This record gives sequence, structure tokens and C-alpha cells, in this order.
Amino acid sequence: MGKHVIVGAGQVGAHLAGRLAGRGHDVTVVTRSGSGPDGVRKVAADVADQARLTEIAKGADALYNCVNPRYHRWTQDWPPMASSLLGTAEATGAVLVTLSCLYGYGPVDGPMTEDLPLATTGTKGRVRVKMWRDALAAHQAGRARVTELRGSDYYGPGSTDQAYVGEERFVKPLLAGKRVPYFSDPSVPHAWTYLPDVAEALAIAGTDERAWGRAWHVPTGPAVSTLAVAERLCEIAGAPAPRVHEVPRPVFNALGLFSPMLKELRETRYQFDRPYIVDSSAFESTFGMAPTPLDDALKTIIAAHRERTPAGN
Repeated sequence: MGKHVIVGAGQVGAHLAGRLAGRGHDVTVVTRSGSGPDGVRKVAADVADQARLTEIAKGADALYNCVNPRYHRWTQDWPPMASSLLGTAEATGAVLVTLSCLYGYGPVDGPMTEDLPLATTGTKGRVRVKMWRDALAAHQAGRARVTELRGSDYYGPGSTDQAYVGEERFVKPLLAGKRVPYFSDPSVPHAWTYLPDVAEALAIAGTDERAWGRAWHVPTGPAVSTLAVAERLCEIAGAPAPRVHEVPRPVFNALGLFSPMLKELRETRYQFDRPYIVDSSAFESTFGMAPTPLDDALKTIIAAHRERTPAGN
């Protein structure tokens, strides 16, 4: 078994830590506060402090970047953290496994594949593109071993309140029979990536050298509209028919004046204004991993929600 260091203990890092620890690996989770899931070593550190991170990761087989800076601070927070993570991988020999997104492609027509040009003009997308190009350059120069996994919008147990179809914003109100506001047309097909699948793909990428030296899409199911997800969720749970309503664009734009998060979402709203389709066949065929079927995922989400929610709430 190996030593695995996970930076970040949010909706992905916690899933990954449990998965790796369950397989007998020595797992360390690094966060600024020293928090993290039970059953693993937890260390408090500033991710941008390369000397400290290198000390923690000494002897590690894999270093996982599962950090999620505040959305409106990507341009300030990502560069020093990305530099520290890559420098640590170079210094320790640990393979750097970076969890990323699809922003680098920008608006596209048709399914997204890993060979699409990273042609985004968006600020956040350019941040992620530079991170990947810097890491890939280090790999090609023989200074580090790297890989990157790109997922679409997350859903699943433990999803944060920023997730479009996460528990707080979507699952909880729908199962309670309440209306759910949505910041685009809920009938447009969209790819959703299941959190446990993200964790499984990361675990594979950190332990299988076939993953190194390129980027991959996390196994992701067929694009399904938000409304269809809501209908299936409520049907499986025996809840009232869902009420999902689109927030008019002028209202959405006005809300951005008061919310830094909503202001930043303007840049990526294109993902929800047209079909957003992910082709993850490369990872699926190479590593024999298929995405969790939607119904199976929703059943797990409902069970987890009910376990955490007292009756009557």
C-alpha cells in the first residue's frame, strides 16, 4: 500500500480519502484548518507554502489537488497554490493528480472530448488552462509526473450548497415539496458528474501509471436536463411533482450586484444555455470504469439525505 496526500477535504476530498483509506493506503488530508474525515491523518497547512507541503508529502506516492478556492478569488488564490503543488510534486516525486473542470474548452458545439483545444476566453477558464499547461510542461521535461481529471457539475451525497443539483439547493427543497429557483432553462440537457465516481477516478489516476501525462474526463453519464433529474428524484422518493422555475436573466444579473458568487456565474452560464455533453469514453475504456447510472445515484442521494434529516424537517 502507498502513501497518499490529499489537499482539500471538501465534497471530493472527503470521498477520496475514505476510498483510499478503505483500500489500506496511508492517507493524509491537508487543509488550512486541519479538518477532514475520520480514519485518516489530518494536517493543518497553507497549501501555498511549498516548503511545508513538501515536508508533509515527503515519501508520498501521490499528491491530489482537490482544493476549491472561493469562486470569485480564483485569479488571486489559484496561482500560488498551483505553483506550490507542482513544486511539491517535483521535489518529492509524488504523482500530481489534479481535479479540474471543463472551463478550459469554452463554449463548444457537440460532445466535449479531451482533444478539444483549450480555447476559452473566460478568466476562470484561463486560470485552469495555465495550471494544466505548466503541469504538463513539467511532466514532458521529466521534472514531475502529472495527470488531470476534468468533471462536469457535481451531484451526490455530501455535495455543497454551490452544486446546482446539490442537497441544500436542490434535493432538500424538492423532497419537501418546495419550489426550486434555477438560473437558466431547466429543460436544457446537461452532463452531471457523480461525486463517488470522481473519487474513484482520482484513486485510479493516482495508482495507475497509464493515467499520467495527459488529461481525462471523469466517467460521466448522458446529459439529462435539470427538470428530468428533478422529476426522477421526486418519483423515486415518492415526493410531490417537482416545481423548478427559471430565474429571469435580468433578475439573475441584478442578483450578481450583491453576490460575488452569482456575479462570477455569468461567465459560465453558457454551459446551461445549450446542451452540455461530456464524452468520457477514453477513461471508461482504458480503466474499465463506467459512470454510476442516474437512478442508482439518486437512490443513494435520497437515502443519505434522509439519514441526515430528522423526520418532519
